Amino acid sequence: MEIRNNADALKAFLGINSPVSAQAQPVRSTETAAIQAVFAGDQATLSQAATEVSQSATGADVRMEKVTAVQRALAGGTYSVPASKVADKVIDAMLNGGFGSDE
Repeated sequence: MEIRNNADALKAFLGINSPVSAQAQPVRSTETAAIQAVFAGDQATLSQAATEVSQSATGADVRMEKVTAVQRALAGGTYSVPASKVADKVIDAMLNGGFGSDE
């Protein structure tokens, strides 16, 4: 099992390459068996929001041209969001008791 911090997971999801840490080393099979024995009864449950994100990430309604454009902008450091748009969304969320309209 590979565990990543949130930034690494986001980069992997967006398809942005990041250098592999020198500390990351493969786990030997004897260690794997021991780890599996320790965590045999453990269980993880996703929140409703995580479940929805997971399901939407695999959906066919993803506009790949937009995703690719955002990935390029993020990788190039040119992605920006106007502060006024952020402020509008925050105010909408506060007034509507949740998320605003999907624009």
